[in-house]
Amino acid sequence: MKHLFRSLLVIALIVCCNFQQALAQQQPPIPIDPNVRIGKLDNGLTYYLRKNNLPANRADFYIAQKVGSIQEEENQRGLAHFLEHMCFNGTTHFPGDALKQYLERIGVKFGENLNAYTSVDETVYNISNVPVNTPGAVDSCLLILHDWSNDLTLDPKEIDKERGVINEEWRTRMSAMQRFQEKLLPAMFAGTKYATCFPIGTMDVVMNFKPQTLRDYYEKWYRPDLQGIVVVGDIDVDAVEVQIKKLFADVPAQPNAAKREYYPVNDNKEPIVLIARDKEQPHIQAIVFNKHKATPDSEKDKIGYLVENYATNLIGNMLNARLNELLQEANPPYIYAGSYDGDFFVAKTKQAFTDIVVCKEDAVESGIATLLREMERARRFGFTESEYQRARAEYLRNLESAYNERDKRKNDEYINEYVRHFLDNEPIPGIENEYGIISQIAPSIPVEPLNMMMQTLVTDTNQVVAIFGPEKENLKMPTEDAIKKILQDVKTEELTPYVDKVSDEPLMRETPKGGKIISEQKDDVFGTTMLTLSNGVKVIIKKTDFKADEIIMKGVSPGGSSLFPDSEIININGLDAVSVGGLGNFSAVELEKVLAGKRASVGYGIGDKTESVNGYCSPKDFETMMQLTYLTFTAPRRDDDAFASYKNRNKAAWLNQEMNPMTAFGDSVTYALRMGHPRTLRVKSDMVDKMDYDKILAMYQDRFKDASDFTFIFVGNVDIEEMKPLIAEYLGTLPSINRKESFKDNKIEYRKGVYKNEFIREQETAKASNFVSFIGTCKYDLRNTILMDMTGQVMDLVYTEKVREDEGGTYSVYVGGNLSKYPKEIAGLQVIFDTAPSKREKLMKIIFAEIEHIAKEGPSETNLNKVKEFMLKKHTEDLKENGYWMGSIDEYLFTGMNPIKDYEQIVNSITAKDIQKFADDLFKQKNEVEVSMISPEKE
Repeated sequence: MKHLFRSLLVIALIVCCNFQQALAQQQPPIPIDPNVRIGKLDNGLTYYLRKNNLPANRADFYIAQKVGSIQEEENQRGLAHFLEHMCFNGTTHFPGDALKQYLERIGVKFGENLNAYTSVDETVYNISNVPVNTPGAVDSCLLILHDWSNDLTLDPKEIDKERGVINEEWRTRMSAMQRFQEKLLPAMFAGTKYATCFPIGTMDVVMNFKPQTLRDYYEKWYRPDLQGIVVVGDIDVDAVEVQIKKLFADVPAQPNAAKREYYPVNDNKEPIVLIARDKEQPHIQAIVFNKHKATPDSEKDKIGYLVENYATNLIGNMLNARLNELLQEANPPYIYAGSYDGDFFVAKTKQAFTDIVVCKEDAVESGIATLLREMERARRFGFTESEYQRARAEYLRNLESAYNERDKRKNDEYINEYVRHFLDNEPIPGIENEYGIISQIAPSIPVEPLNMMMQTLVTDTNQVVAIFGPEKENLKMPTEDAIKKILQDVKTEELTPYVDKVSDEPLMRETPKGGKIISEQKDDVFGTTMLTLSNGVKVIIKKTDFKADEIIMKGVSPGGSSLFPDSEIININGLDAVSVGGLGNFSAVELEKVLAGKRASVGYGIGDKTESVNGYCSPKDFETMMQLTYLTFTAPRRDDDAFASYKNRNKAAWLNQEMNPMTAFGDSVTYALRMGHPRTLRVKSDMVDKMDYDKILAMYQDRFKDASDFTFIFVGNVDIEEMKPLIAEYLGTLPSINRKESFKDNKIEYRKGVYKNEFIREQETAKASNFVSFIGTCKYDLRNTILMDMTGQVMDLVYTEKVREDEGGTYSVYVGGNLSKYPKEIAGLQVIFDTAPSKREKLMKIIFAEIEHIAKEGPSETNLNKVKEFMLKKHTEDLKENGYWMGSIDEYLFTGMNPIKDYEQIVNSITAKDIQKFADDLFKQKNEVEVSMISPEKE
């Protein structure tokens, strides 16, 4: 390793002279993590195996295919994605839906643990969080991967059933942005296969292709030389390797197979400008692509590639900081702007330094010009030393945190790395090697080579500008010539270098004094320590070993915005604006700068019933989190320009909300449930000017001027003895006036009885969006909470089978339920789905018929056992999460319900009869809301 570091330091010196040339020189290879076993079978199939114990008794099984929609012929458009669906509809060893049925029986949930995706260049399937302590689970999952590789049945009857599902998936996804992207491809990638490569394909092909056409694609492209198996988890690596060699040996190699092409992207000397409008697009967005050469896969195993990624990451972060700084102006030039370097849209054979700006309607050209100007400023003058130091400190701190968590990494983190290594040859050095390499080389790289690199990322050629906005009267969109002129003018504009305003002032000049811990006691309910402070603040501490570099915090107090009158609803909705001013002596921009290199963050929330502060930190940055908490209570900073910017940006962002059809749907659902109560109405653009900064600050200060009824919860890798002095110092000195208060019931009632609203809303794509809700009184306790969860999951299984699979009527049916304790104990179950208008009536009959069935007969034992297996498996996993313990302690404090105690016992005890009775008790109260928004088929 010492020899390697010497080589790295030499590279750093070369980099100072010529960054790009240095990366092309002879370089040391990036080591491969020794803890992953990589092998290749004689037929060409590659496998990656790793032993990992987090979560315990779990493993993830993936198969990645180096093929996607780019391999389709014209008569196959959409079939790569269709084939992905068919992998769940019958294989040699798992006919019909036996695969899904088996996995659900062992607690692997379809959609959540069992899934796949298809993109332009790849298709990846996963079976995640498999309970490998279940007998036969490992062998069965490997057999499934085998069948996906080479043994799909592709039954014509199953194909015909799936056509409707994919048609409905297309319908659900066919938003304004999807239409825009489909318009972009032919212009951005003219004359290449990328021009028509969207995975969803065309519905003409999907609904009419012959089964043999799908089989042709499968047999041509699903082959072992293009497939990678990845298994990570609590496994015996030797045994799994033996099984893979045995199982996959019968998959034939194809020595004369079609070549897997990676298609190039054309360069363009003159800018390509695309402008489009849509009746359902609510805002104006511009994307500027600066195309440049992609690093070939064959060169990604050299150290220079890690350095290149380090550099582009920091360049993006530094430019984003500048763009964010402009948002603080009273009249900001745009609503949002951001930059990153990555694939050129759908093509990975070309990279692009990509910039996005969301514009205000009256400042489209100036918003785009501002974005281009900042890119040009960075290209021409580079970044400052102080900007670079902050960005580097932040990058190294995040890398250090990942290194500290090296023994706490979960299966999916390794899976993602190995899948990318197989598909794109992305490096997999392991965090130990990566941390060692970068932490040695980064301090030796000055800012100058990054500034040189910026000049290669943004050039005078290879630019593409795509602009998308609403189709509405009186909206003036820029022309192609206008955009080209802006591009040209910015290149010749007289600019000055960016001036980085920094301060060496500490976060807090003086440490508060006088706080004390007056009592300490152990609590066996959650295994916590409770401290009571001299100002009345209570502190609950739960030590865990789930994460090495994480402590999470929540401080909460009853009251919330419920204590303000309904007449203040506009200001209530503006309470999040306090944060835009910053804290103490620091603006929001300055605060971000002073916290660079620290892993600590604190925010606040004022909900209907509580006010809270939430945060996280590394153990070594605990004092910083305490200082931020103290300032959040005592020193919110007034910044009139920042507040004016907040109003300006939100007013512009909300101006065209109603153009999005789902806004009308959401408004109709809210009205149907809450009958127009003022606290439930959506904030609109014309309300923003009515926000009163003085009142908002006063309301905020009212909620945080008394900490005596706050309870703070800390969960994570805590050292209680080290924390106690800091807790006393900062939390013990928070203001306290010892007021006694709780939240107020503002009578935000749910509608009673039966209500139905069916309305027409013309859309570009014919669609019926449907919402069904059942509300009723219900005792708030753990057993009923579990019963509600089970009822929703059982109904999800039923509707997946009856509505999606049998009818091909929808892509998915969402079923969810919840219980609330305050102000009244109430339960609610919701069903939401999209479908074709012509199918709506039939599907609604099925929805209500199955509701009636579960209330009369209860669930099948098969479905009940599937749900139990999943819930028990997930609960075991949740018990190893800091967030789960935080939520459980918070729940117990607020409602008195302990979500952990007796959970497994209750789940195991529940019968089909219990669910039947629970469902019947809810549904027979006959509080039903049904909302359908229909866009009819166009004639």
